[in-house]
Amino acid sequence: MSGDTDPVDEGIVASLSRPGGNLTGVSSLLGALTTKRIGLLHELIPKATSIAMLANPNTLSVATQAAEAQKAAQTIGLVLHVLHASSERDFDVAFGAMVERRIGALLVSADAFYGSRRDLLIRLAERNAVPTCYYRREFVEEGGLMSYATPLPDMYRQAGNYAGRILNGAKPADLPVVQPTKFELVINRKTAKALGLEIAPMLLALADEVIE
Repeated sequence: MSGDTDPVDEGIVASLSRPGGNLTGVSSLLGALTTKRIGLLHELIPKATSIAMLANPNTLSVATQAAEAQKAAQTIGLVLHVLHASSERDFDVAFGAMVERRIGALLVSADAFYGSRRDLLIRLAERNAVPTCYYRREFVEEGGLMSYATPLPDMYRQAGNYAGRILNGAKPADLPVVQPTKFELVINRKTAKALGLEIAPMLLALADEVIE
């Protein structure tokens, strides 16, 4: 496996160090990444008093992500609104609620369905002028504002390494689930300007890539 799932939380491995079954691979640090993304949104829009998190209720890890987001938001004095969306129709409802409640920013939780609809999510964020942080750089390359994530090539490389070891006789049960150590912050400066946002020099300095 290689992705954003939390395999222990979802009950598909016994532990990260000893998976114990026929599945192993690479898993993102969902909780830590959620906390970091909220902190980055706060740095980008320090005057915002509330943020929203778009979450798919059909995803098993959504409870973990939402709990970490609530904890992170409370720590820095933000009100977090968790908005559920599992269909394109739900997107319109969620963005309508954000505008109505005057929510300052949006965090899109890690979800395969959201990744398959990234064009729509980017357009809705632009149309409703909602500063948004995503879980993959592809969103930002296509016009989204900001992302903080593990580079996919690194994850796939490790997954390929494990596939080779298993084909050579290693047992998945004995191969620890790998968690990434490299992360990248990507900011789309053009999108920030369109939203009327001035990016602090310190945040720009932290960025691994700034798309002009």
